[in-house]
Amino acid sequence: MDVFWEEGMLKHDTGRGVFDSGMDPGFLDVLEAHPENAGRVKNIVSILKRGPIAPFISWHQGRPALISELLSFHSQEYIDELVKADKSGGKNFGAGTFLNPGSWDAALLAAGTTLSAMKHILDGNGKISYALVRPPGHHAQPTQADGYCFLNNAGLAVDLALSSGLNKVAVIDIDVHYGNGTAEGFYRSNKVLTISLHMNHGSWGPSHPQDGTVDELGEGDGYGYNLNIPLPNGSGNRGYARAISELVVPAIERFDPEMMVLVVGQDSSAFDANGRQCLTMEGYRKIGQMVREMADKHSEGRILIVQEGGYHVTYSAYCLHATLEGVLNIPAPLLPDPLAYYPEDETFTVAVVESINKFHRENVPFLK
Repeated sequence: MDVFWEEGMLKHDTGRGVFDSGMDPGFLDVLEAHPENAGRVKNIVSILKRGPIAPFISWHQGRPALISELLSFHSQEYIDELVKADKSGGKNFGAGTFLNPGSWDAALLAAGTTLSAMKHILDGNGKISYALVRPPGHHAQPTQADGYCFLNNAGLAVDLALSSGLNKVAVIDIDVHYGNGTAEGFYRSNKVLTISLHMNHGSWGPSHPQDGTVDELGEGDGYGYNLNIPLPNGSGNRGYARAISELVVPAIERFDPEMMVLVVGQDSSAFDANGRQCLTMEGYRKIGQMVREMADKHSEGRILIVQEGGYHVTYSAYCLHATLEGVLNIPAPLLPDPLAYYPEDETFTVAVVESINKFHRENVPFLK
C-alpha cells in the first residue's frame, strides 16, 4: 500500500475551546483541543510507521495543489474567498471551521497530496493508495466551507480520474457524518456514484443544508446516483456489515465502477466524541475487507482511500490500522483492540436497512 503524507498539514491549528466552538466561557480551567487537531493525525502517522502494518506500507511525499487544480470542483469565487481570508489573517466559517494562519497552506497540501495519491493509481504505479490528509474535505461544497473542511480532497481526486479518461467512479463514505460536499459536487452526474453511510444527524445549519436522508437521490442525469444510508445510533459492527452487504454491494454491482474511492472517518467508532455508531476495530477491518472485495471484482483492485474525521486521538489510529488491514486482506488481526467490545443494536439497524432497501428498489432506476 502506498501512503501519501506531508508534514506541513500539521500546521493547521484549530485552537482550543468548548468542544469545536472555539469559545472560552470564562469559568472553565481546562479548555479542550478542537476535535480536528494535529494530534489525531500524528498518531495515525506513528502507528503506520511503527505499528505491525509498517512492512506493508510504502511512504510518498505530498505536495500543495495548484489554484488551477482546485477549479475542477470549486468555484473561482469561493477559492478567492479562501485566499482573501488567508491573507487577512483567518476567518471563522462556522460549524467549527476555522481558517487560521497556516490553515490555507495545510488545505492546499491536503488537496495536492490526495491528487498525488490518485495520480499514482491512474499512472499504474500501484493499485491502493491512502491519502493521509488534514484538514478533511468531504463537507466542503463547490461554493462553501463546512464541518472543518475547506477543500474537497476526495472530490478533486474523483474529478482528476474523470478528466484522465475514466467514466465511472464510486465513492463510499463511512465517516459518521454525511459526505454532503462530495454529494453536492456530483449531484447531477451519472459518472459518479456517491454512497454515504452516516448517523441520522440531518442539516446542522446554512453551511450544511443537506439532510442526508434517503430521498436525496441526485438531480437530472445524476438522479439515483447519490445513495444515502442514514443509520441509527449504535448500529455497530454487524449493523454496518449488513448495510454494506444489502445496500452498498448491490449498488456497486449494478454501477460497475472503474475506480473505488473509500472515504474513511473513524468518528463512527464506539469511543468518538463526535459520533455514536459503536464501530470497533473488528467492524472497520470488516469494512476494509468488503471494499477490497468489491474493488477486486469491479475496478481491477484500484482503491483510493482518503482520510476524513476521527477524533479519539488514540482509538482513531487503531481503527485506521484495522481498516487498512482489511483492505490489504491481511488474514488475521495484527493488533488487539485496546478498548474492545461495545454494545450495538443490530435489531433496530436491520429494520432501517430493510426500509432503505425498499426505498432504493422503488425509486432508483438502475437498482429496480
